[in-house]
Amino acid sequence: MFEKILIANRGEIALRILRACRELGIKTVAAHSEADRELKHVFLADESVCIGPPPSTDSYLHVPAIISAAEITDAMAIHPGYGFLSENADFAERVESSGFKFIGPRPETIRLMGDKVSAIKSMQTAGVPCVPGSNGPLTNNKRQTLELARKIGYPVIIKASGGGGGRGMRVVHAEAALLSAISLTQTEAQNAFGNNMVYMEKYLENPRHIEFQVLADEHGSAIYLGERDCSMQRRHQKVVEEAPAPGISQTQRTRLGELCAEACRTIGYRGAGTFEFLYENGEFYFIEMNTRVQVEHPITEMITGVDIVKEQILIAAGEPLRYKQADITLQGHAIECRINAEDSKTFMPNPGRIKQFHMPGGPGIRVDSHLYNGYLVPPYYDSMIGKLIAHGENRSVAIARMANALRETIIEGIKTNIPLHQNIMADANFQAGGANIHYLEQKLGLK
Repeated sequence: MFEKILIANRGEIALRILRACRELGIKTVAAHSEADRELKHVFLADESVCIGPPPSTDSYLHVPAIISAAEITDAMAIHPGYGFLSENADFAERVESSGFKFIGPRPETIRLMGDKVSAIKSMQTAGVPCVPGSNGPLTNNKRQTLELARKIGYPVIIKASGGGGGRGMRVVHAEAALLSAISLTQTEAQNAFGNNMVYMEKYLENPRHIEFQVLADEHGSAIYLGERDCSMQRRHQKVVEEAPAPGISQTQRTRLGELCAEACRTIGYRGAGTFEFLYENGEFYFIEMNTRVQVEHPITEMITGVDIVKEQILIAAGEPLRYKQADITLQGHAIECRINAEDSKTFMPNPGRIKQFHMPGGPGIRVDSHLYNGYLVPPYYDSMIGKLIAHGENRSVAIARMANALRETIIEGIKTNIPLHQNIMADANFQAGGANIHYLEQKLGLK
């Protein structure tokens, strides 16, 4: 087992990793920017190292500084959390070549699944259902491209191979707009990702976003931990997540889960990962795999009892999976609300000093947050300041507990999106379950 782990992240996920390390008896190093000296996990870590000024490019994305911090503190492994460098294959490779363990998949696996074209090909080979599309990058043959779009059927969506987070995508509803849309997406992709490769897929008009959580070790074992519904989104960013997904049968869960686990074994996956699907008319379509821990991992932990972050660490240390598929049973229902420092109507970030912070309580309530009274929310990073999780014996109880927890939560000094979450919990269509990925934007008048 590792004696010391460097946490190359910030905020609530850094604190979450620290807590897992403490349970495993592992010492921690907090690598932080100058703006994050007052983060809770920096105070709690065994050691801390400042790795640069506030901008992410000069700190949390600065690979030499992170490697140096691991060297000077004699850390044995680096946990990247999510975001920042967590899915950067070059970083993972640099970590391992420098003599440390990267707590995540192998660099070659990150590369394979990070490129959407190669990821889709891998999933097709493994038998995972994919969205009808070009099955590879689009060529410069305009006639062939137009024929392909006709065959798929409009609307289609053009996607950047190296894209993610809602960027590098363009929906095309008519043939007249296709070629210009491809050219624009290629330009955007080159500027944003340094790779102008794009591909085409059928655009599903009213799908849900459903994802399967997996764990796999380096000894060839893999399991799935059920699914999550992440359809409550704004501008391709998740707002509310829940597990299990409403309306998904045990037969569907078993079929897709087994396919995901087998895909992990096929590609030699190691660690925690998530297979993301669009779901429409009873069919699942693979869109991408996230090769890291997800923001929404707590709801899976709540319904399975599996500590995903601890398992990540144990797997990285070479331990075999501690669970068999037969050990995994889903208990009740869990919902997560992402709490952001932003105006709930304009969605503009609202950093500032926390004047008062009171966490909610009661049965089934969990709060993952780095906030405390007097903490200064900096303006340099993502606006998420915490996650509120509610678990109950069924979905109705989970919603009721979440509504109570939102009412009990007090965050003064800054604006938050708690009013938005209260609105969602009281919404009849959300309460009914099964809303599609466009529902929230339509409800808010953004679409």
